[in-house]
Amino acid sequence: MKHFTTDRQSDVELVATILGRQTHDEACTRLATVLATDGWLGGAPLAEVAREYGNVGPKSVAKLEAAVELGRRALAARAARRSATISTPEDAVALVKPMLVGRNREHFMAIALSTRNSVLRVIEVSIGSLNASIVHPRELFKECVMVSAASVVLLHNHPSGNGDGAGASPSGADLQLTRRLVKAGDVLGVEVLDHIILCGDEFISLRDSGQM
Repeated sequence: MKHFTTDRQSDVELVATILGRQTHDEACTRLATVLATDGWLGGAPLAEVAREYGNVGPKSVAKLEAAVELGRRALAARAARRSATISTPEDAVALVKPMLVGRNREHFMAIALSTRNSVLRVIEVSIGSLNASIVHPRELFKECVMVSAASVVLLHNHPSGNGDGAGASPSGADLQLTRRLVKAGDVLGVEVLDHIILCGDEFISLRDSGQM
């Protein structure tokens, strides 16, 4: 029986292994090339990319999506082990960013913290569209109260870069939502420490940039 380790496989070999194809398959080569580029990570859904470049059916798409999701969860688990406490925006980004890799819609996340800024829970508050997320304060703070959080750090991604080249820059709606959540947190005794917006490798802390 032939033994191999995935860390020594090329991108093409990994895609071929997942799809059960030969490495000289032209579609595998095209698909691996696209998936290995940064452009895909914040772009079209994986299913669309796989069908267009890999000429694959629903079952193969499901295999690829499962492999990507498993990798995403492994990265998130590793980040969680390294981020026992949150002291800086960089700490928060390091914890949550792995969970947002390859997402093509806005995901609004929150990190519930103890009085010593220890991570109590990472909360996926809502999933929105390509350029907007819908967040209800009750959904966010219900989770925070359940774990007796003293404070919370908010994060969400801009998969489309706001569609105007703004990247991680906050929109007017982002700033309005932040003010609303800060007020709700004040009432409930859960301090909103920061709201961080991510776009690709960029991020902006609204606290550090003086926008909250």
